[in-house]
Amino acid sequence: MKIAASRLLGGLLLVCSPAYAGLFADDDARQQVKKLEVRIISLEKQLAEIELQNKLAVRSLLNLQMQLEMQSSEMRKQRGLFEEFGHAQQEAEKRQKDFYIDLDSRLRQLESGSGGGASRAAAVPSGGSDNGSSGENRAFETAYGFYRAESYREAALSFRDFLRQYPQSVHEANVYYWLGNANFLSREYAGSFAAYSNLLSKYPDHPRAPEAMLNMAECQLSLKKRTAARSTLKKLISQFPGSDASDKAKKRLATIK
Repeated sequence: MKIAASRLLGGLLLVCSPAYAGLFADDDARQQVKKLEVRIISLEKQLAEIELQNKLAVRSLLNLQMQLEMQSSEMRKQRGLFEEFGHAQQEAEKRQKDFYIDLDSRLRQLESGSGGGASRAAAVPSGGSDNGSSGENRAFETAYGFYRAESYREAALSFRDFLRQYPQSVHEANVYYWLGNANFLSREYAGSFAAYSNLLSKYPDHPRAPEAMLNMAECQLSLKKRTAARSTLKKLISQFPGSDASDKAKKRLATIK
């Protein structure tokens, strides 16, 4: 009997052993699956972080590229402004040089006597005048002496003092002309323009009126008033046709854009 019971128990154990083994195997598999899921979740998080970092890096690169393009555009703009300024400065220096050459030529004509006896006496008195006092003439000669010595600021001050002291002088027209020149050579373009304007308004038929109008246009160009300068040159050509100043005005007008 005992032998039969032992055999039955042994048989049951043999039958149940594979079932227990299967249960243990399923638990191991589930553990492995869980580990894989945890690892996959971790990898997904890492991948998401990498993608975010890549997006941030790309955005930073784009922002940097935009900044570089803006800086490059600003540099091109600045370079263009510098080139424009340099061109304008060269043009102004050329105009001023032409003005000096022309003025020197006119002075040489006056000194050599090519300007005519009457106009020469009016421009530079020799010490006496039928219509003016000796003090008036000396004041004019003093101012003109500063001009000949290229002390243009002192000359301008002396010419202005002369106009205050001798408002009805026979030299008034010439004083306005030389005052305009002295101011121009001192780069006082507004004062120069005003002096020439006074000459033209008070003495529109004066022999120096065409030259004064031509110099007014140069003042306007130096003051960056191109439209006004063109208008002045056209007015000069219309009012004084055939004059040397008119011929110069035509050439000057062709150079103004």
